[in-house]
Amino acid sequence: MSATQLRHLNQCIVSCRRCPRLVRWREKVAREKRAAYQNEIYWGRPVPGFGDPEARVLACGLAPAAHGGNRTGRIFTGDRSGDWLFAALHRAGFANQPTSTHRKDGLRLTDCYITACVRCAPPGNHPTPKERDNCLPYLVKELEMLRQVRVIVCLGSFAWNGALRALAACGLAVRRKPRFSHGAEAVVGPYTLMGCFHPSQQNTFTGRLTRSMLDGVFRRAKRIAQAAESVSPEL
Repeated sequence: MSATQLRHLNQCIVSCRRCPRLVRWREKVAREKRAAYQNEIYWGRPVPGFGDPEARVLACGLAPAAHGGNRTGRIFTGDRSGDWLFAALHRAGFANQPTSTHRKDGLRLTDCYITACVRCAPPGNHPTPKERDNCLPYLVKELEMLRQVRVIVCLGSFAWNGALRALAACGLAVRRKPRFSHGAEAVVGPYTLMGCFHPSQQNTFTGRLTRSMLDGVFRRAKRIAQAAESVSPEL
């Protein structure tokens, strides 16, 4: 049932045109393209989540990259952030291969689902508060459908705050908002939120996020998920 529901939700996400500014930008990028991808057909639409419908670990980012997910149609696919993320997921046993270059590259996720707070590539990677809020119901629906999720790995502070908003919309508001930091953990209802610096080039090139740091987060997420009781969250 969850797989069928997710497919329907993803169809709704792909057809979404709620945010005029984001629609104009994603389509402009898809038309003009980056020189390295001139011969490719860009996706140019909202990018849905993907992965294992029975996942216990949910990884959440900010939004698709203009020439990454907005080009390939799969979140974190075809950009440097994805190179880091999928390699780490592979080392942790969540992915069958360490790379993700396009939607039909054979990548499969086990016990992990990947999503984002905003589904369209925003100019400068900065969605407006209204655009952020327009996308929130999609993340809420994913949480309702991914009944086995127990750990939410938040890739960056934007995802951390977005996950807290989504959980509050599910009736799991917290009295005191936990602060984001790399390695931070917060228990919210049946979920454990984990903070992780986003694997952006800015963070990886400067050494703010290292391979061992990223690996540590997903190893910890796996341990928590394995230790959690197999009880569906009552959302």
